[in-house]
Amino acid sequence: MATSTAAPMAKAERSSTVYVYLVAAVVSLGSFLMGYSLVIISGAIIFLKAAFNLNPTEVGFAVSSAAIGCILGPLIGGAIGDRLGRRRALTLTGLFFAASAIGTAFPSSMSEFNAFRVVGGLGVGIASAVLPIYLSEIAPASMRGRLVAVYQLAMVIGGLSSTAVSYFLSFSGNWRWMLGAQFLPAAGLILGVMFVPESPRWLMEKGRLNEARRVLGRIGGVEYAESEERAIVLATSAKQEKVAIKELLRSGTRVALFIAVSLAVLQQLSGDNIIFLYAPIIFQKAGFVRAQDALLQTVLMSCWNLACTLFAFWLVDRAGRRPLLLAGTFGMTIGFVLMGMIFYFGIVGWRVLAVVLLCVGAYAAGLAPVSWLIMSEIFSTRLRGRAMAVASFAVWVSFFISGQAFPPAVAYLEKRFGNIAIAFWVCACVSCLAFIFASKMVPETKGKTLEEIAASWTKGKRA
Repeated sequence: MATSTAAPMAKAERSSTVYVYLVAAVVSLGSFLMGYSLVIISGAIIFLKAAFNLNPTEVGFAVSSAAIGCILGPLIGGAIGDRLGRRRALTLTGLFFAASAIGTAFPSSMSEFNAFRVVGGLGVGIASAVLPIYLSEIAPASMRGRLVAVYQLAMVIGGLSSTAVSYFLSFSGNWRWMLGAQFLPAAGLILGVMFVPESPRWLMEKGRLNEARRVLGRIGGVEYAESEERAIVLATSAKQEKVAIKELLRSGTRVALFIAVSLAVLQQLSGDNIIFLYAPIIFQKAGFVRAQDALLQTVLMSCWNLACTLFAFWLVDRAGRRPLLLAGTFGMTIGFVLMGMIFYFGIVGWRVLAVVLLCVGAYAAGLAPVSWLIMSEIFSTRLRGRAMAVASFAVWVSFFISGQAFPPAVAYLEKRFGNIAIAFWVCACVSCLAFIFASKMVPETKGKTLEEIAASWTKGKRA
């Protein structure tokens, strides 16, 4: 009798798991587009620079202009996600990406190109604020790390896809098709969101209990739905109060906010952001002069990035968040020290690629996925949308600063010192700071429900 009962239960559990992964796959088209939209410029900029005769400052703005939209996007996305639901915010994301694909592929001037990059940046910013929240809110605690890692995984696949497209189109120099290709996944996101459920935690916040129970039941079954409902009810207020920014600064919660914002800034200023944005240019300066050769190294780098992200995806709910974060930031520190030495001593060839792979691998297996995961986990349901908007705002301000500053800094360092080693040694210092911060401040959240993690801050202890 027990066996006959256990078999249907196991089948139902497998069905629920598959359903959750399917939902994650659909909405992660948004993070795929984030990766594609942000990284495609690294291949296209080689041809844009020649087509529009850009100077170093103009190159920097063409690359980083998307960050203006990324900065504003979380503010829009956080408000829409909290008031109208996560699904509607994701639909808006798809619309922005689709408009950007068309506008950047057929600009009449660089001003028009940059304007549509800003539009695409709005899509990136909204997705960065809403997607991690949505994934964490539909995921059972046992799956949450892997599911939110899907967000990073899809972004990496998007970046890899963009480098592959750039490489194959580099022989013809067709930068328009490089940028316009993102219209197809954008359309897929818009259509796909129609078939996924709303966040059950958001539904309960809005008093739509029956809908929330149906979604929870589909995710994990009846018993899971009942236990999660009790946990959510205990963790949230019955009053639908507007969340003010000052509430994030209350005792306990402000520590969580400090951790989230610090991780956001360190993630972008640690140096790997620069590698992804300017990889072909960096490889050209390291001896791979032809555009095709530089882009081929970028494709290899992106493949390695994907492999390391898959490793983190497998390990994050087994080893925990802190071990990955500490190992990753330590590896990044060593990698950027070596990167500086590569340029200081004028080393070329396969050793350049090897050191780049060390930096990228350490980032992809540690700071990249774990930062987003921690940021999406450590706030209560009621505060999560607003808190993620603040953290995402910090991400994209830092992204803009690093992306805009690199080309003029490279031009100055080459003129003043004859190489760009110092730029990478600065990145090593930031990575070292990230290691120290992670070891002192970042809590372990593995295996805890979102409600338990949020409650730990008000109890005056780490999660």
